[in-house]
Formats: sequence, C-alpha cells, structure tokens
Amino acid sequence: MIDLTGKTAIVTGGARGIGKAIVLRLAGAGADVAVSDIDLAGAEAVAAEVQAMGRKSLAMKGDVSKLAEAEALIEGTLAAWGHLDILVNNAGITRDGLLVRMEEAQWDSVIAVNLKGTFNGVKAAARVMMKQHAGKIINIASVVGVMGNAGQANYAASKAGVIGLTKSAAKELGGRNIQVNAVAPGYIETDMTKDLPQSARESFLTLIPLKRPGTAQDVADIVLFLASPLADYVTGQVLHADGGMVM
Repeated sequence: MIDLTGKTAIVTGGARGIGKAIVLRLAGAGADVAVSDIDLAGAEAVAAEVQAMGRKSLAMKGDVSKLAEAEALIEGTLAAWGHLDILVNNAGITRDGLLVRMEEAQWDSVIAVNLKGTFNGVKAAARVMMKQHAGKIINIASVVGVMGNAGQANYAASKAGVIGLTKSAAKELGGRNIQVNAVAPGYIETDMTKDLPQSARESFLTLIPLKRPGTAQDVADIVLFLASPLADYVTGQVLHADGGMVM
C-alpha cells in the first residue's frame, strides 16, 4: 500500500471531476492536500471531505493563468505546512470550435489556463522544491495533445504544450531530485463529457480496445503512483489513462 503520511500536496482544479478524485486519492494515502479552484465553495466542500478523512486540508481560490495567484497558492501552502512535496497541475478548460470559426478569445483562454497555468504552477513550485532537493510535479495532459481532435485545436495545442513542458522541466529539474511527469487521460466520464450525444460516446468507444470509458478514479490511481516513492526513478514520462486508445 502506498503511504504518503507526512507529505503535502496541492491539486489545482480540485473542486470536481478528475481533480476531486485526485485530491481524495492522495488524502486517502495519508497526504495533507490543498485544494485550489476558481470555484471556492466547491474547493471548500472537497477540503471538508479531506478533513473528515483525518487529514489536513486548505481550500484556496485561484486563477492559475495568473502567475501571482499561482505563487500565492504555493506560499499559502508553505505558510500552513512548511513544505510542498507534490503538485498536481490539473486545472483546465475547453472552448471547442472548428479552427476556421474559432474566436481569438476561445484560443487565448484555453492556452492561458491549460498551458500557461501549468507553466505558472511548475515555475512557482520548482523554486521551493529545488531548495528542498525533492518534489513531485504531475501535469494533467490529454490524449488529444498526442493525437489531435477536430474541433479542439486550442485544447490539443495546449495539452501538446503541457507534454513538451513536462519533458523540458524534467530535464531541468532532475538534478535536484524533482520528478516531473504527465498523465494523459482519454475518454473519461466527467462533467465535461456526460452531456455528449450518444452517437459521440459510441464513436469514442470504437477507438478504445477496453471498450469502456475511463473514470476519474482511473486517472487518480496513476497520479498516486507518480506521487509516491514507487516512481522515484520515473521522470519526463507521459502515462496514458485511455484504455488503449493511443498506443
């Protein structure tokens, strides 16, 4: 069993879906977890669940696309607990549309949250973890960043960027005993996907050898592994949680 007792973690976009599952999975393994989200009430509800499990938790409102707010999240965690062991950059948005019809604002907002937000988190956490000579950074990418997807040029570009950022950061930070990895979910049942038409769901399932959508827990389990000592010699990797969609 993985034991993260004594470890502290931050999960961005932790109020619901994959982020919430990650928060609860890390807390279940013994970590104290700070929950960040633009939805403060949602973050507070998840933090209360963590506290009910007997772990410490903080809820903080933050827009990861702004470096100052990403830094404030790190600083708030350090003020409370004195160290930061795990950062999960999970916050993300979609603003889908065909490329030729996509508004500039749709492009900019997705790149700002998904890619710049991940950069901001990595940058702010790296300064702390370099002093500690230890840390785990886990970025949530997507199979769309590997294979592309019609109607999601902005999202695909942002997640491809996250993959490149992950590999570069892993090379820069490895000498300080900081592991940087990414998880690339495939078709996961969340609030983002539950409203898809049945035809779209069936189309996705034809691409998945395991013939079922994934769950938020499937992603959280991989994050737990990467956050644990079991992954101390794993860095710069992209682990796909996609049922075999991309091989």
